[in-house]
Amino acid sequence: MIRMLFLIPLLLCLIWIFYLQSRGYSLRQGKQGFVYILIFSSVIAAFYSLMWWLTNL
Repeated sequence: MIRMLFLIPLLLCLIWIFYLQSRGYSLRQGKQGFVYILIFSSVIAAFYSLMWWLTNL
């Protein structure tokens, strides 16, 4: 599971790109959304890493 955590931000970014294109926005205009996606994904990755570490003590 841990080795597939990179898929979360990848999929969310792809969805965000498709959303921006469908609404006629540029990627530069959607930059803040990418920041939110990366922060959200980092929190998820940190949580799963912490749980993995705690359960393997």
